[in-house]
Amino acid sequence: MQISQIIQTLESLTPLSYQESYDNCGMQVGDAAGECSGVLLSLDVTEAVIDEAIRKKCNLIIAHHPLIFGGLKRLTGKNWVERCVIKAIQNNIAIYAAHTNLDNMHWGVNAKIAEKLELEHTQVLAPMTHKLYKLITYVPQASLNIVRESLFQVGAGHIGAYSECSYAGVGTGTFRGDQSTNPTIGKAGGAREEVAEFKLEVLVQEHQKSSVVKALLAAHPYEEVAYELIKLENANQYLGAGMLGSWAEEKTLGEALGFIKERMQLDVIRYTSGHGKPIKRVALCGGSGSFLLPNAIAAAADIFITADYKYHQFFDAETKISIADIGHYESEQFTVEIFMDILNEKFPNFAVYLSETKTNPINYYF
Repeated sequence: MQISQIIQTLESLTPLSYQESYDNCGMQVGDAAGECSGVLLSLDVTEAVIDEAIRKKCNLIIAHHPLIFGGLKRLTGKNWVERCVIKAIQNNIAIYAAHTNLDNMHWGVNAKIAEKLELEHTQVLAPMTHKLYKLITYVPQASLNIVRESLFQVGAGHIGAYSECSYAGVGTGTFRGDQSTNPTIGKAGGAREEVAEFKLEVLVQEHQKSSVVKALLAAHPYEEVAYELIKLENANQYLGAGMLGSWAEEKTLGEALGFIKERMQLDVIRYTSGHGKPIKRVALCGGSGSFLLPNAIAAAADIFITADYKYHQFFDAETKISIADIGHYESEQFTVEIFMDILNEKFPNFAVYLSETKTNPINYYF
């Protein structure tokens, strides 16, 4: 099996178009056309992780955090990133990263944390906007079903848990082709035609635009296809940052922190005291999520679980909400389970390993 087959599977579920602008997801090192001998899954890529891949005869490392965030101007081995790239190339190991594109999936990193914390009624905390498009086209009545089905087959028309959603309204289209045309209806250079047409509308997700337009042009009977692809401001409730949920029963702050500590396998939690009321409604974000505090407060969450809070940022909670900083590595440590589930389902007889290398650079002294 080629590495590209694994990558295509991942990117069909976590399209690169949904990564944040600062990110660098996707193939980082290596040749996707090569044969894959095995996959090692890790939160980070370090020299120790690459050594583990070599021992286990894995020539593909799939990580959550990209090894390369910025541009590399030279490869001299002067820092750990350059040394990792050199070692990977020397040992023919490909490196792939799925970072904020996986964070932004409603079933991704934050859903995994919510699962560990036994949260119910979960939803995306800060849904993305401007990631949905409306496709509008005009189809003669006899071709409506053919065109519509072709669009559905490539994924157009999905609204949440519903599929094959569309709208069609009847109208009249006019056109007149010159002598160079080959019209489906009427004659080249003939009189203006008036045709009963349907105005067909479907929603299209950003990563589907190319395939949907290609399907439209292939299925539509007209030589020249009139269509509009309009970016919408609508929030996509199944795409975005963070997660909101609730516990079945209220907890005191102490009980909540103890439960989080146990379920997330933590050594320590940095926290603020909050509003002093029982804790039930929970907001969370794997990794560095301080930017979502206003969203958590607006959602009336009692506690916000995330990582990488700076001293002065804790004051922003005031008495409106408790902040629980559980650590960056600790919040995302179960992300590799998501990769494992995907690959085991798609490639059940292929060698996939969870890394045994602890990559957390932070230690705690008690």
